[in-house]
Amino acid sequence: MPEMPENMEQEEVNIPNRRVLITGATGLLGRAVYKEFQQNNWHAVGCGFRRARPKFEQVNLLDSNAVHHIIYDFQVKNTSMLNSQPHVIVHCAAERRPDVVENQPDAASQLNVDASGNLAKEAAAVGAFLIYISSDYVFDGTNPPYREEDIPSPLNLYGKTKLEGERAVLENNLGAAVLRIPVLYGEVEKLEESAVTVMFDKVQFSNKSANMDHWQQRFPTHVKDVATVCRQLAEKRMLDPSIKGTFHWSGNEQMTKYEMACAIADTFNLPSSHLRPITDSPVLGAQRPRNAQLDCSKLETLGIGQRTPFRIGIKESLWPFLIDKRWRQTVFH
Repeated sequence: MPEMPENMEQEEVNIPNRRVLITGATGLLGRAVYKEFQQNNWHAVGCGFRRARPKFEQVNLLDSNAVHHIIYDFQVKNTSMLNSQPHVIVHCAAERRPDVVENQPDAASQLNVDASGNLAKEAAAVGAFLIYISSDYVFDGTNPPYREEDIPSPLNLYGKTKLEGERAVLENNLGAAVLRIPVLYGEVEKLEESAVTVMFDKVQFSNKSANMDHWQQRFPTHVKDVATVCRQLAEKRMLDPSIKGTFHWSGNEQMTKYEMACAIADTFNLPSSHLRPITDSPVLGAQRPRNAQLDCSKLETLGIGQRTPFRIGIKESLWPFLIDKRWRQTVFH
């Protein structure tokens, strides 16, 4: 038998005209996922709702007819491909703000649960591999690190809707994958887009003291890394139908919001003495898990994953929002 060339697997993966549909493509994670697939020779179609046009298709995921049509009449802009279905669907769209979910439970449940179940059904009908993006908030944070088979026990309604979404997806689509991830950051369009980047203003306005949570343990994760995991998972699945079920991915630097804020200050040579660590558990808003660290060894064993060091990722992400441009000299020269 002649030896197989080492890059054999890659060659097999390069199915011509591989097609992927990304929901929530206008959001922080969706944009990164769309870019990652597009830059790696996939034909990508993104859909969004409020911010969709002109780059993405406008689809209301609560409208089952519209969802049916985007999947069956999958059209990649500027190509001759017509009416061909996607091989992969990455479902990034969700209401992911815990406090909003508490205040608008019905709307959140429709998007996070009902729409996810419907999408899973449609994906199964065309044989598309669905990756449903879930959250570390399905765990109560009392006994980390959490493996995929550990029993979820969400503390807040957001975590409950994401867990119900997982179940709706896997009930309607036996071959689907659930990818649980923690708090995300990356190239934001505005600072409020991420619970990590939103702290930058407090860091920069050092003339007034700012209370920062120093109780909840987080694992900030770059959206580019999650996007890479989604693509690697999809490409592995093209070769191996046993790739399905639940997976975890996360950055591996444990930090409270206070520690993230200090790291951000340090990265940009800004003072941090005005930042005050608050070690009590927060009383306002939706309850948060203390430490919902995810064990990622299942994906690591498959050779899947990428991690951007926090200081490198956060510098890239926040650089455009730096107010005092005099610091640029010291930071970058």
